[in-house]
Amino acid sequence: MNLTHRVKAFQELTVNELYELLKLRSEVFVVEQNCVFQDMDDKDQKCHHVMLYLDGTLVGYSRLVPAGVSYKEMAIGRVITAASVRGKGLGKVLMELSIEHCRQLYGPGAIRLGAQTYALGFYSSLGFVAEGEIYDEDGIEHIEMVRRN
Repeated sequence: MNLTHRVKAFQELTVNELYELLKLRSEVFVVEQNCVFQDMDDKDQKCHHVMLYLDGTLVGYSRLVPAGVSYKEMAIGRVITAASVRGKGLGKVLMELSIEHCRQLYGPGAIRLGAQTYALGFYSSLGFVAEGEIYDEDGIEHIEMVRRN
């Protein structure tokens, strides 16, 4: 098992990397979750993109969002793993890399995310704390979570 990752600003992505990450986002958020929404939201260009590969195949992705783009804090969004690797700990690896690269790119400070409520326990295990009320986003319950350390 050869696990590697890349972190790139939008302008650094190759056409093939962009295609792969958008394909994975569509497979999970649109098809698997049966959710019709506008994935391309004009934020990708301002973000860094974490791509997790297993044996050369993209199996995980997250979007690192600078402070002031989605929230006042820096954020991690569009967190996904391919169905083929779920339950193997790669989501945790992806999030640990995402937190680490947020700190390297954007410095110290709180990190916020909008979690689907079914994943609340997962994000809590990584130091995120639920904040505010549950809200509906594109027909799926979410809650904001913050990691302050």
